[in-house]
Amino acid sequence: MWSTVDELEEHLGEQVRTLRLRADLTVEVLAAEAGVAVKTVHNVERGKGSTLATVVRILRALGVENWLSTLAPAEPVSPIAVLEASRRRRPERQRASRSDG
Repeated sequence: MWSTVDELEEHLGEQVRTLRLRADLTVEVLAAEAGVAVKTVHNVERGKGSTLATVVRILRALGVENWLSTLAPAEPVSPIAVLEASRRRRPERQRASRSDG
């Protein structure tokens, strides 16, 4: 797939650019709707460093915020794994000794 972080950033930037063009938006309009600078949108589209918050703002402005869920789909939780984890956290109970007093 992508061998470097830079390649992945470039790929994501290309996807953002494609989404913007499909929405028939200029960089200026997208920047205004996302609340970021025009240069920031250019940087994202070129795969130049950006914060996750900035990318989320741009994706929201494009109306594709749910696109992020495809990057990291939710992992199902196994009830057995939860039970095993809770058992590991709790020490085994010990009975109190009886005093014959």
